[in-house]
Amino acid sequence: MSKNCNTHDKVVIRSVLVIDDHPLYCDALAATLENQFRSSSIKKANTLKEGMRHLGSRFEPDLVILDLRLPDVTGLSGLIKFKNRLPDVPVLVISAESSNETITALTAAGAAGFLPKDANHKVLEQALIDISEGRRFLPPGYQPPKRARATDITAQEVAHKIADLTPQQSRIMKLICDGKANKQIAYELSLAEATVKAHITALLRRLGVHNRTQAALLVKSASFETEAGLTDTDVRAILS
Repeated sequence: MSKNCNTHDKVVIRSVLVIDDHPLYCDALAATLENQFRSSSIKKANTLKEGMRHLGSRFEPDLVILDLRLPDVTGLSGLIKFKNRLPDVPVLVISAESSNETITALTAAGAAGFLPKDANHKVLEQALIDISEGRRFLPPGYQPPKRARATDITAQEVAHKIADLTPQQSRIMKLICDGKANKQIAYELSLAEATVKAHITALLRRLGVHNRTQAALLVKSASFETEAGLTDTDVRAILS
């Protein structure tokens, strides 16, 4: 996190889109933004779909603040959809999940910063200052990953791991990349939610990752065509 101070008159962010499904938190964010950017146009949305509708109404935000987990999308998918739609607009991701792995995955996918949901308003203000000055904001306590070693996993090994997924795991992986929650995956595949959870646990173990976000980033970073049915074309489609 930057230690440099700044004043509000240097901030060029005039319009912000806040997407979060918790009304109180969303309102608190909006209030902080209105206090810091007094002339800002601030739009709020509870879902990714609603946020996209704001863009369809010719609203062009200077900043997007996006919850990592929404009713209609979870994980990297929402971030990637916004970056594809507005590649030059910074996206500040907020989440209660603030592991180093999650933050690393999000910044690798193009996030301009990450804000833990338990951060106070001073940290939020610093995040806004850093982003407005073209710097990436990383929260206090974040530890960047160590440099790659010769023993680290290669792209070819990633492809082999994905190829080893069962057909059902491959289908579930596609839905995870599309931001579907367990309940939605269970509905789409006509499975019990407990069965979906078991499959996800197995596929995360097989891929050697700890959570959905890491799994989605692994898929995004790999260019492959697998016998399990998940092709490079599929990957581009589900992450677009």
